[in-house]
Amino acid sequence: MEIFNWFGSILGYLLWFLYEIIPNYGVAIILFTIITKLLLLPFSVKQQKSMAANSKMAAKQQEIRTKYANDRLKMQEEMQKLMEQEGVNPTSGCLVTLIPFPIMLGIYYTVLYPLQNVLHISIDSINKATALLSQIPGVGTTLNVGYYSQMEIIKHFDQLRPHLTMFTGDELSRMESLSRGFNFCGLNLLDTPQSSHFLTFMWVIPALCLLTSLLSQVIMMKMQPGMSQQQGCMKWMLYLMPLLTAWIAYTVPGAVGFYWTIQTTVSFVQSMLLRKFYSPALVSAKAEAQRVALREVEEARMKPLAVPLKIHAGPAPKQQKKEKASAQHPQKQKGKQKQSSDDYRGTKK
Repeated sequence: MEIFNWFGSILGYLLWFLYEIIPNYGVAIILFTIITKLLLLPFSVKQQKSMAANSKMAAKQQEIRTKYANDRLKMQEEMQKLMEQEGVNPTSGCLVTLIPFPIMLGIYYTVLYPLQNVLHISIDSINKATALLSQIPGVGTTLNVGYYSQMEIIKHFDQLRPHLTMFTGDELSRMESLSRGFNFCGLNLLDTPQSSHFLTFMWVIPALCLLTSLLSQVIMMKMQPGMSQQQGCMKWMLYLMPLLTAWIAYTVPGAVGFYWTIQTTVSFVQSMLLRKFYSPALVSAKAEAQRVALREVEEARMKPLAVPLKIHAGPAPKQQKKEKASAQHPQKQKGKQKQSSDDYRGTKK
């Protein structure tokens, strides 16, 4: 819990910075979600590449399972060889998935605890305020003390301000500023859809949670043939999770459900773009091109060194010219040789 609060406190500076630029908590959450997704994009790209590589190997893995169904040790050896040939690390996908997890929970804690993680007010002061306000007649009954007590304090800030003596003047000023920015498109993101009894449009938030989560699950399942062949219980889980998310969004302050909706939408768009630019076919083609280029480099290194040109250059140019002339005029050359021989005999006499 503490590590998630630590991440939430760091990311809270970003959310407060965005809120000061655009003093609307709904818009700040949208920008905050997009920016944090961009920060986590390298992990998402790595995860998509790993998924594409595993998808490419699925057919080969199935062949190995069928061929060595009765020899588990041989099956594992062949699987390991296949992964080495394809350059796939079986643990990389898990690590890439786990690394962003505490950060994502930190983002959730940023939205959940605005006084602590966005305004960076001392937790001791917040706990004192919660304990004191819950005991004040006519005030404590309006508070939903628990996970969402910080949002409740902001929601009832005007009513509770005379009792908030544990906060400094600067802290009260920031709390007042934040309490004014939770209206988004006519909705008070501090209200709970359940308490509105469908008298306001707060029910739109859990409905959007259900719609975005369900659509993203169905579309992703259709785009991945392996998921569409899952057993019935797994398919039911795909539909049950959106319903559970919608129910939670119905019972918590609207800001939490609104964040879930934006998070699901941005994640879905990001997944679609990554599948387009890092599809199994493209990843396979790129990996094959890299293997071919690497093989060419290795073959070039193993070629023998070229022999210097002088060794194979043959006779010198003058000698070549003389031999060529001899070949063209053999009779003339023979006459010269005979004349030289006669001259030699005359000299000798």
